[in-house]
Amino acid sequence: MSLHPGPDELAPDEARPDDNVRDLTQIQLERLRDEILEGLHPPGTVLLETVLSKRYGVSRTPVREALGRLQNEGWLERSTRGFVVRRRDPEEILEIYGVRILLEAASAEQAATNRTEFDLQRLDFLTEERFRVETVDAARDVNMRWHRALRRAAHNETLARLLTDLDALLRIYHGKRRPDDAPDPAVSDHGAIVQAVRERDGDLARVLMSAHLRRARDERVQAMLPDQE
Repeated sequence: MSLHPGPDELAPDEARPDDNVRDLTQIQLERLRDEILEGLHPPGTVLLETVLSKRYGVSRTPVREALGRLQNEGWLERSTRGFVVRRRDPEEILEIYGVRILLEAASAEQAATNRTEFDLQRLDFLTEERFRVETVDAARDVNMRWHRALRRAAHNETLARLLTDLDALLRIYHGKRRPDDAPDPAVSDHGAIVQAVRERDGDLARVLMSAHLRRARDERVQAMLPDQE
């Protein structure tokens, strides 16, 4: 009989070193991603393992792995100086939105066929919630929840998974911030799409979703362009 415990015999509090590294890597990855989204590391910023490890109070290993994963996700690129926050090209967002429009329009069409009464209740709630929120951050959160609810109403896990992957890519492309009191055309778009889904009009739901996303695409691209004097 072995005198050494196997992997499944370790006590709960005997954490494996590899597990600790993975946990720390995930923490640093999420922290860095959030800081990039918040604008703390603008495009072109060089991120060095040594500097970040001292700043976060961790070893270089989880920082190195987090940087590598962010590179794979498209947030960073490698240079002779280290990892650099990628500069964004409007052509890239047009490419991503081209795929998203096709998939999410198909998802809306399927939602009109497959939705349940519970799906409609959830969509109605989130559509109304957009009128109640008072900040851009809150509106962005409700908007994402609404899109996820519509995808669930399609009851197509493959489509939902692909669209979630596209959401992650689009998070990289953040432009100018809309003022909290600025009108948001997405509110009326959402109501019209839900009504088409309610009436099981798949063709209309597809057309409305395509138009909705084209508008969102154009706004996002415009926000990335330099201000015109």
